[in-house]
Amino acid sequence: MSKPPLDPDVTDVAPNEPALTAYDEQHVVTYIRLLQAEGEGADWRQVARIVLHIDPEQEPDRARTAYQSHLARAKWVTQQGHLLRGVGSK
Repeated sequence: MSKPPLDPDVTDVAPNEPALTAYDEQHVVTYIRLLQAEGEGADWRQVARIVLHIDPEQEPDRARTAYQSHLARAKWVTQQGHLLRGVGSK
């Protein structure tokens, strides 16, 4: 796996496939940042603005949906153990 981008653009909704996707591999840093922010008790609106680049005041529904779906995907990736051994590792 090549090095993932540090700050890639996100889609409105994260993948929901039962296996890792290329999108997951590209967004591993985004997932880590989301998990860290949640662990620190950060306000989801700040996280959407800073990590996902979506303004929750301008697009509240889109920001909330993107935040929730990407955080859920980050948790799924972690529960599968992919962040621990590196996304895309065999």
